[in-house]
Amino acid sequence: MPHFPKPFFRPSRKQWYVQIDGKQLNLGPDRDAAFDRYHGLMTAKKRGAVAGPVPSESLLAIIDAYLEWLEKHRAAETYEWYRYRLERLARKYPEMRAAELKPYHVQQWVDGYDFSITSRRNYLRTITRCLRWAVRQGYLEKSPIAELEVPAAERREIVVTPDEYAEILSATTDADFRDLLVVTWETGCRPQESLRVESRHVDAAHKRWVFPKSESKNKKLSRVVYMTDPAFAIVERRMASQPPGTVFRNSAGRRWTTDAVNCAFARIRDEIGRRRMAEQDIELDEAEIKEFAATLKREKTERGKRRPKTERELLGEARRKLFRKKSRSLVAPYSLYVLRHSWATHALQRGVDPLTVAILMGHSDPSMLAKVYQHLSLNPTHLRSQLEKAVG
Repeated sequence: MPHFPKPFFRPSRKQWYVQIDGKQLNLGPDRDAAFDRYHGLMTAKKRGAVAGPVPSESLLAIIDAYLEWLEKHRAAETYEWYRYRLERLARKYPEMRAAELKPYHVQQWVDGYDFSITSRRNYLRTITRCLRWAVRQGYLEKSPIAELEVPAAERREIVVTPDEYAEILSATTDADFRDLLVVTWETGCRPQESLRVESRHVDAAHKRWVFPKSESKNKKLSRVVYMTDPAFAIVERRMASQPPGTVFRNSAGRRWTTDAVNCAFARIRDEIGRRRMAEQDIELDEAEIKEFAATLKREKTERGKRRPKTERELLGEARRKLFRKKSRSLVAPYSLYVLRHSWATHALQRGVDPLTVAILMGHSDPSMLAKVYQHLSLNPTHLRSQLEKAVG
């Protein structure tokens, strides 16, 4: 009896697939549309026709091939970073062929979100890199969006002062997250390093982490992160109180993910913002709440069915969102990267020589410091003190 392939759903990709002649074909995220496409492919196969677009023609297939390559050749965090963004593009243009993709398609996709400049840049970079990879692999002769303009990255000018750092810790109720914050502040490590450091990386004798070449960022040199006494005490305590493996875990015993870290910082910003609103006697105006409520979606999904929101629900949602918007406007967008950036800034201001700072941060090229920390040239107090040092 002949075997007929059946569509299957991959939860990690949120897409339907079918395997025909040894090749997995992406049928899209919608089940009904996926089965319609599947039946069309099977009909074409019976007639001897080509079973759907080849990877070099289908945008979905190229995205899928690129993600499979990332999954095999890049870190899990890198794969997830690209997967999240590229699958949003795939849902926007599920039937498009790669050659039909134009810069304005990508621009319209990104414009559909309320993004900062950095987020816009990241979304545009994902698809341009994907199609450049497709050209190198031979799927395409040239990228159809080679002329797409990608905005320059925003400079990270946020520097957390010791007082602000103390305020962040006071607003942190999660003890596990607090450990992660303290170690990042004390070591200046990369977020990808603190989030995936394991007990096997810890060299307790020298109070440091050692990532082998294969696990370092540039894959060329081993990465060594040195710990201060407070940072080492935290790592030592955590290693003694939990099974071997990932050092920094959440209250459920799982490794921190980027999304979980971002949510934790959002809660911290909400708490600090609430305090500042109270200190400055900032209150929400009822007229402003009603005006904001008029901009919200007036329907919600409940138990799989759409229904209109009540006036009370709309006003409650508007009050919560407006309060969060105002409170967060009073607080800088803190992150683990901001803590790392602040560590480097303070180290340079305290007189640590740039080469040592670059080595401690894991930069393979010390000139990176001159590019990233140009804001120090605008600090007259710092430059004046350095002048005094220079002349003795």
